[in-house]
Amino acid sequence: MTKTLTAVLLLAGVLSGCTLAPRYERPGAPVSTSFPAAPEGYGQAEPKSGETRRATEIGWREFFTDPRLQAMIATALENNRDLRTAALRIEEARAQYQVTRADLLPTVNATGGYTRQQISGAASPVGTGYIAEYWQAGGAVTSYELDFFGRVRSLSNAALSQYFATEEAQRAAHISLVSEVAKAYLAERSYDEQYVIAQNTLKTREESLQLARQRFEAGATSALDLRDNESLVAQARVSAAELARLRAQARNALELLVGTPLASIPNLPPAPMLSEERLISDIPPGLPSDLLEQRPDIRQAEQALLAANANIGAARAAFFPRITLTGSVSSMSRDFSGLFEAGTKAWAFTPQLVLPIFDFGRNMSNLDLAHVRKNIQIANYERTIQTAFREVADALVARGTLEEQVAGQEQVREAETQRFELANLRFRSGITGQLELLDAQRQLFTAEQALIQARQLRLNNAIDLYRALGGGLTETGPVATAATPQTTATP
Repeated sequence: MTKTLTAVLLLAGVLSGCTLAPRYERPGAPVSTSFPAAPEGYGQAEPKSGETRRATEIGWREFFTDPRLQAMIATALENNRDLRTAALRIEEARAQYQVTRADLLPTVNATGGYTRQQISGAASPVGTGYIAEYWQAGGAVTSYELDFFGRVRSLSNAALSQYFATEEAQRAAHISLVSEVAKAYLAERSYDEQYVIAQNTLKTREESLQLARQRFEAGATSALDLRDNESLVAQARVSAAELARLRAQARNALELLVGTPLASIPNLPPAPMLSEERLISDIPPGLPSDLLEQRPDIRQAEQALLAANANIGAARAAFFPRITLTGSVSSMSRDFSGLFEAGTKAWAFTPQLVLPIFDFGRNMSNLDLAHVRKNIQIANYERTIQTAFREVADALVARGTLEEQVAGQEQVREAETQRFELANLRFRSGITGQLELLDAQRQLFTAEQALIQARQLRLNNAIDLYRALGGGLTETGPVATAATPQTTATP
């Protein structure tokens, strides 16, 4: 009996290596074979650093050289609740896979017990009642399915792909967190610098208003000049109040991403100016096909597609017979001391065959459902590729134009600074009236604010390109090779 059961289990193990799942073929990428060129006249012909490495080979500490930002990113990776939840999702998926995979092997239980019962006289062959007692010990295999058609194997493969998809989702969350912390930090710095300029402008305009009021009272200027000064002071006060609010909100958003108040981060270095931030902006984009391996979100979508493909195999196997085995070997004796003596052996072997005959279309509907879900995952996979392509393309197109925009805005600021100095000199010399000086003040304030915003856009674009190409997963060094869709190793 034992040899027979062992032989059947070995045969089932060999046959269960096959499944009825369709052969997986990766869908074609629904994007162009190359990224679009930059707008005419805005190409970046000479990279600043001559960078040749991929984004995945550049650690975030190398990309973000600001020590203050590095400390915030490190704290966020440790404390951020969303990233912590993503890590726990991996543990959940791993446990679920192990539960499903356990069905591939038989469950063997050891049994033991003692029974004492009263037998009635009516049921007794001797016509009188008596007390019966016996001891029992042994082992049993309970309802083990012979996976001839790969139903259990397909479910196990689907669970494995779901585990890999969850792992890729955690990597995508990691990359997203690094970039979001950096962009939130730059936003806070931008508002802070604009607020400082607004405060200085307000102070300067208040001094000008005081002088204009004195000149008006002395009859040297008109009421129109005084009202223009009052209007500029009010505008500066409004700008300062708005920027103070935006700066505080940006700080709140940054602390939410970091997961702790910034004041609690030990030895936090001072913040540099946006003009002093240095990011690698000339990362080579490579080919769109490279994104399939560089982007965790694309790999996640493909693993979800693999899981849907495996579920088709389980749905197909439901049309075929399902064979389960239940067997036990035990020893029974009235006395515990004689439990394993000769003549006490007992065994049972109960194979069961279930053949679907008429299920009102349930199996066919489940198969149709599995095919529809696979088509949905194909669409999701293709959409993910298209989104990734667009993010890289947008960042590449903006790279050259933003460099030109910042350079042009610096020239505007320099010109407006010189214009303000000349207007102030002409006004104090009595050559022109105050209107020219007031207009120069207004234009200089606008130019300074626009320059800070342009610098922030350029830095954000570098971060977007770094993230879109899969950068930010490692602290230093290249990214470890990710699991390919065909991976079948146990986590």
